[in-house]
Amino acid sequence: MTDPAMHSLKLTPEHPDYKRLRKRRAKERRFQLYGLLAIIFSAVFLAGLLVSIIGKGAPAFVTTEIFLPVPDIALAEENPRKAIQTSIRSLFPEVEDRRQKRDLYGLISKGAPQQLATAIAEGSIAADGGIWVSAASDVDMVRKGKIDRDAPAHLRRVNDVQLGWIAALEEQGRVRLSFNRNLFTQADSREPELAGILGALTGSLMSLFICLLVAMPVGIGAAIYLQEFAPKNKITVIIELCINNLAAVPSIVFGLLALAVYLHFFNLPRSSPLVGGLALALLILPIIVVTSRTAIAAVPPSIRDAAIGLGASRTQAMFHHVLPLSLPGIMTGTILSIARALGETAPLLMIGMVAFVADVPADLTSPSTAMPVQIYLWSDSPEMGFAEKTSAAIMILLVLLAVLNGFASWLRKKTERRW
Repeated sequence: MTDPAMHSLKLTPEHPDYKRLRKRRAKERRFQLYGLLAIIFSAVFLAGLLVSIIGKGAPAFVTTEIFLPVPDIALAEENPRKAIQTSIRSLFPEVEDRRQKRDLYGLISKGAPQQLATAIAEGSIAADGGIWVSAASDVDMVRKGKIDRDAPAHLRRVNDVQLGWIAALEEQGRVRLSFNRNLFTQADSREPELAGILGALTGSLMSLFICLLVAMPVGIGAAIYLQEFAPKNKITVIIELCINNLAAVPSIVFGLLALAVYLHFFNLPRSSPLVGGLALALLILPIIVVTSRTAIAAVPPSIRDAAIGLGASRTQAMFHHVLPLSLPGIMTGTILSIARALGETAPLLMIGMVAFVADVPADLTSPSTAMPVQIYLWSDSPEMGFAEKTSAAIMILLVLLAVLNGFASWLRKKTERRW
């Protein structure tokens, strides 16, 4: 059977070029097959990674709560911690031993007293005098099947007596799984059931604001000057070479530069969003310059020539005609640079944003952390509860990155012009 392409060329098996053309077509088909296999291979690994992350992180969006009676509101107002302990003991009056009391109190999260105080202040105590409070992380792991109830006692963090209490609470209908509000409304915590991403997310957004505020005007201004106004001599060639090389420098180098300049020389507050944003600005500044120059250079010279021919100066031609036409490409490059800055960790580690911060930053100089650093901290924690929090934070970060990249793609397609 002859190949259709060969038939269109009217080659027959007797033609001297028939075998050569047949081999070339076979090589093309193999090349296409290799490309298809590479895409399938990458897609399988990506799908496996996403399935693994989602499978581990999805349970973090729900948490275990225990319903406790609150018969004495006065005691709860005066001493919420004692009220919580009295409440849980009233459900198991047979517990008298000091060690057993400690194990019993360990079923309830350390944040339960604060939840009780908040409920009293808001007047949201249930009509039957009870309140749903967060369970301890180990109880949460038992309910989600991460801790095997049938495993030997020395292989699990929950003893047999505590498992009996959990089973009794389940039979009474005092245990439930509910949406984990703490994940989105709280900052970091030593307790897995109380830890959230709000502090890290706020720190990341503040840092990105400073980064964009500094890097965008400086980067675009430098690109405009180098592309349109700078004289073509050895100095500008060296500057352009340095900028291109800086775009490929490892991010840890920018962290060291930020540590030396911002912290040691200018004495700016360590681990603050202000310093974090300035460090990330150093990182993405060369990228913005390179992408902006490319977008400006893509505008046809006829636009400049027409504007100058009608009496406009070079500056007017640039800012009234060339820059508006190149702005879509500039914005696309800037958004992609911001997306990269959102996922960077190394520069932030160097300027101290790796510290444990239990509060949401109030301003740009408050101690803070960032989403990638928060993921790093949680992944290094030994508690099982932080493992699912790590995957959940990765899912949220991936969603943010996908939104930024999707917006950049939409902006490019929406404003793209073909010359």
